[in-house]
Amino acid sequence: MENYYDPKDLPRFAEIGNDAPELAQKFFDYYGSVFAEGELSEREKALIALAVAHTVQCPYCIDAYTRGCLEKGASLGEMTEALHVVTAIRGGASLVHGIQMRKIAEKLSL
Repeated sequence: MENYYDPKDLPRFAEIGNDAPELAQKFFDYYGSVFAEGELSEREKALIALAVAHTVQCPYCIDAYTRGCLEKGASLGEMTEALHVVTAIRGGASLVHGIQMRKIAEKLSL
């Protein structure tokens, strides 16, 4: 069965720079700097990235950051909790936009 997302594509990510090497290098340098140890640990950053990967619904990122979290010592419980945090934020954002729906409905009902 064909699929737009092929797990075999993830290790090929660096190929994105084949025809624009300078831009790709700038991205990869930035990316590496962002995920280096800083005020947040690499483990904390991997958990954030895993949560965001679910929000942006990127299967490649979910694959990569699930592996990354495990490699950096995160537990499955921590990873699941991070997923619930991002789910709560996303759900809350949808609900708070319901205020706009209510205002429009109230205005049109006048």
